[in-house]
Amino acid sequence: MERFNAILQDKEYRYYLDRNRNAETGRIFCRHGLEHFLDVARIAWIINMEEQQGYPKEIIYVTALLHDIGKFMQYEQQIPHEKASWDLARKFLERQDFTPEESSLIGRGILGHREQESARFAELIYRADKLSRPCFTCEAAEECNWDPQKKNRSIYY
Repeated sequence: MERFNAILQDKEYRYYLDRNRNAETGRIFCRHGLEHFLDVARIAWIINMEEQQGYPKEIIYVTALLHDIGKFMQYEQQIPHEKASWDLARKFLERQDFTPEESSLIGRGILGHREQESARFAELIYRADKLSRPCFTCEAAEECNWDPQKKNRSIYY
Protein backbone atom coordinates (compact mmCIF):
# COMPACT_ATOMS: atom_id res chain seq x y z
CA MET A 1 0.00 0.00 0.00
CA GLU A 2 3.07 2.21 -0.22
CA ARG A 3 2.10 3.65 -3.61
CA PHE A 4 -1.48 4.22 -2.43
CA ASN A 5 -0.25 6.21 0.56
CA ALA A 6 2.17 8.18 -1.60
CA ILE A 7 -0.72 9.27 -3.85
CA LEU A 8 -2.81 10.13 -0.81
CA GLN A 9 -0.01 12.39 0.48
CA ASP A 10 0.71 13.96 -2.92
CA LYS A 11 0.10 17.74 -2.85
CA GLU A 12 -1.46 17.71 -6.29
CA TYR A 13 -3.83 14.91 -5.27
CA ARG A 14 -4.84 16.94 -2.19
CA TYR A 15 -5.43 19.92 -4.46
CA TYR A 16 -7.89 17.91 -6.55
CA LEU A 17 -9.65 16.69 -3.41
CA ASP A 18 -10.09 20.33 -2.45
CA ARG A 19 -11.39 21.15 -5.93
CA ASN A 20 -14.03 18.42 -5.56
CA ARG A 21 -14.96 19.65 -2.08
CA ASN A 22 -15.29 23.26 -3.25
CA ALA A 23 -17.30 22.28 -6.33
CA GLU A 24 -19.73 20.37 -4.12
CA THR A 25 -20.22 23.02 -1.45
CA GLY A 26 -23.95 23.18 -0.86
CA ARG A 27 -24.61 19.97 -2.79
CA ILE A 28 -27.45 18.05 -1.12
CA PHE A 29 -26.70 14.76 -2.85
CA CYS A 30 -23.81 12.33 -2.41
CA ARG A 31 -20.37 13.88 -2.45
CA HIS A 32 -17.10 12.77 -3.98
CA GLY A 33 -14.39 13.09 -1.38
CA LEU A 34 -11.98 10.90 0.50
CA GLU A 35 -14.67 9.28 2.67
CA HIS A 36 -16.48 8.07 -0.46
CA PHE A 37 -13.24 6.89 -2.05
CA LEU A 38 -12.32 4.83 1.01
CA ASP A 39 -15.84 3.40 1.27
CA VAL A 40 -15.59 2.24 -2.34
CA ALA A 41 -12.13 0.76 -1.73
CA ARG A 42 -13.18 -1.19 1.35
CA ILE A 43 -16.39 -2.51 -0.20
CA ALA A 44 -14.57 -3.53 -3.40
CA TRP A 45 -11.90 -5.29 -1.31
CA ILE A 46 -14.55 -7.24 0.63
CA ILE A 47 -16.35 -8.28 -2.56
CA ASN A 48 -13.02 -9.21 -4.14
CA MET A 49 -12.18 -11.44 -1.17
CA GLU A 50 -15.63 -13.00 -0.80
CA GLU A 51 -15.87 -13.81 -4.50
CA GLN A 52 -12.19 -14.75 -4.79
CA GLN A 53 -11.70 -12.44 -7.76
CA GLY A 54 -7.98 -12.18 -7.08
CA TYR A 55 -7.32 -8.48 -7.61
CA PRO A 56 -4.44 -7.00 -5.59
CA LYS A 57 -5.47 -4.85 -2.64
CA GLU A 58 -3.34 -1.89 -3.67
CA ILE A 59 -4.82 -1.86 -7.19
CA ILE A 60 -8.36 -1.81 -5.77
CA TYR A 61 -7.52 0.94 -3.29
CA VAL A 62 -5.70 3.11 -5.84
CA THR A 63 -8.56 2.75 -8.32
CA ALA A 64 -11.06 3.80 -5.66
CA LEU A 65 -8.84 6.69 -4.59
CA LEU A 66 -8.75 8.01 -8.17
CA HIS A 67 -12.11 7.00 -9.67
CA ASP A 68 -13.88 10.33 -8.97
CA ILE A 69 -10.91 12.67 -8.50
CA GLY A 70 -11.95 14.64 -11.60
CA LYS A 71 -15.55 15.19 -10.52
CA PHE A 72 -14.96 18.95 -10.25
CA MET A 73 -14.23 19.01 -13.99
CA GLN A 74 -17.67 17.61 -14.70
CA TYR A 75 -19.23 20.50 -12.79
CA GLU A 76 -16.94 23.18 -14.20
CA GLN A 77 -16.34 22.01 -17.78
CA GLN A 78 -19.03 19.36 -18.40
CA ILE A 79 -16.35 16.73 -18.97
CA PRO A 80 -17.62 13.26 -17.98
CA HIS A 81 -15.95 12.70 -14.63
CA GLU A 82 -14.72 9.20 -15.40
CA LYS A 83 -12.73 10.61 -18.34
CA ALA A 84 -11.49 13.59 -16.34
CA SER A 85 -10.53 11.30 -13.46
CA TRP A 86 -8.58 8.98 -15.76
CA ASP A 87 -6.74 11.92 -17.32
CA LEU A 88 -5.71 13.14 -13.85
CA ALA A 89 -4.97 9.64 -12.54
CA ARG A 90 -2.33 8.80 -15.15
CA LYS A 91 0.24 11.20 -13.75
CA PHE A 92 -0.10 9.71 -10.24
CA LEU A 93 0.34 6.21 -11.63
CA GLU A 94 3.44 7.28 -13.54
CA ARG A 95 4.93 9.00 -10.49
CA GLN A 96 4.48 5.84 -8.44
CA ASP A 97 5.89 3.50 -11.11
CA PHE A 98 2.79 1.42 -11.74
CA THR A 99 3.45 -1.04 -14.53
CA PRO A 100 1.63 -0.62 -17.85
CA GLU A 101 -0.51 -3.66 -16.95
CA GLU A 102 -1.43 -2.21 -13.54
CA SER A 103 -2.18 1.19 -15.08
CA SER A 104 -4.35 -0.40 -17.74
CA LEU A 105 -6.37 -2.29 -15.13
CA ILE A 106 -6.79 0.84 -13.00
CA GLY A 107 -7.81 2.76 -16.12
CA ARG A 108 -10.48 0.20 -16.96
CA GLY A 109 -11.78 0.46 -13.40
CA ILE A 110 -11.97 4.25 -13.50
CA LEU A 111 -13.43 4.51 -17.00
CA GLY A 112 -15.98 1.75 -16.44
CA HIS A 113 -17.13 2.58 -12.92
CA ARG A 114 -20.35 4.23 -14.16
CA GLU A 115 -21.40 1.43 -16.49
CA GLN A 116 -23.64 -1.26 -15.07
CA GLU A 117 -22.64 -3.55 -17.93
CA SER A 118 -18.91 -3.18 -17.26
CA ALA A 119 -16.80 -6.30 -17.29
CA ARG A 120 -14.66 -7.83 -14.56
CA PHE A 121 -12.59 -5.25 -12.67
CA ALA A 122 -14.67 -2.24 -13.77
CA GLU A 123 -17.79 -4.11 -12.69
CA LEU A 124 -16.27 -4.64 -9.25
CA ILE A 125 -15.63 -0.89 -8.90
CA TYR A 126 -19.11 -0.11 -10.26
CA ARG A 127 -20.74 -2.36 -7.67
CA ALA A 128 -18.69 -0.96 -4.79
CA ASP A 129 -19.37 2.61 -5.92
CA LYS A 130 -23.13 2.04 -5.86
CA LEU A 131 -23.11 0.02 -2.63
CA SER A 132 -21.17 2.78 -0.86
CA ARG A 133 -24.16 5.12 -0.87
CA PRO A 134 -26.34 5.10 2.29
CA CYS A 135 -29.59 6.15 0.59
CA PHE A 136 -31.66 5.10 3.60
CA THR A 137 -30.18 7.99 5.64
CA CYS A 138 -30.07 10.58 2.88
CA GLU A 139 -32.06 13.75 3.46
CA ALA A 140 -32.25 14.31 -0.30
CA ALA A 141 -33.40 10.78 -1.23
CA GLU A 142 -36.76 11.98 -2.56
CA GLU A 143 -35.08 14.51 -4.85
CA CYS A 144 -32.38 12.12 -6.06
CA ASN A 145 -32.68 11.01 -9.68
CA TRP A 146 -31.40 7.49 -8.99
CA ASP A 147 -33.84 4.80 -9.98
CA PRO A 148 -35.62 3.70 -6.78
CA GLN A 149 -34.56 0.11 -7.55
CA LYS A 150 -30.90 1.15 -7.32
CA LYS A 151 -31.13 3.07 -4.04
CA ASN A 152 -29.47 1.35 -1.12
CA ARG A 153 -32.01 0.61 1.57
CA SER A 154 -29.71 -1.72 3.52
CA ILE A 155 -26.05 -2.21 4.37
CA TYR A 156 -24.43 -5.23 2.73
CA TYR A 157 -20.74 -4.55 3.35
